[in-house]
Amino acid sequence: MILWWTINIFLFLVIIFLLFLFSMFWPPDSPWAPWWRTNKKTARAVCRLVGISSKDIVYELGSGDGTFLAVAAKEFGAKGVGIEIDPLRFIVSTFMIHIIGVQDKVKIIKNNFFNVNISTASVIFVYLVPKALERLRPKFLKELRDGALLASFKYKINLPLVTYDKKNDIYLYKIKN
Repeated sequence: MILWWTINIFLFLVIIFLLFLFSMFWPPDSPWAPWWRTNKKTARAVCRLVGISSKDIVYELGSGDGTFLAVAAKEFGAKGVGIEIDPLRFIVSTFMIHIIGVQDKVKIIKNNFFNVNISTASVIFVYLVPKALERLRPKFLKELRDGALLASFKYKINLPLVTYDKKNDIYLYKIKN
């Protein structure tokens, strides 16, 4: 019986590892969200490009492990809201926000970002596949106020481009209603 449980746990761990490994090579036109991380270097580059300050309310759609929001809050003073539908990523990001000590500035919401009103955001950050970005475009135009900034890591959106940081592969857009 113990051998049976050991084999099952081992197989489960191997499957989880393979899913994580394969998500690094996820096709960009997939409608499903891979588990891609935003590292601190990229998070800092986004914050500098946007000019994030303590006056900003930053939303991250698909907040993953919360790295971007933690950097924006701890190093740049912004308030943040992460929206994450995946229960495991929600737990990880909530835990990380508390470990880093920015729980007074950052809130993680477990929900589908299509169902959450984002109108209070001054800045939106996304690291999402192109199909998801195209589906989000009408939401951005409807809910974001004129002048809100949207930073997208790696993938373009059909919105007015302000600048492109080629070194860090960050697109910066400004909402014009």
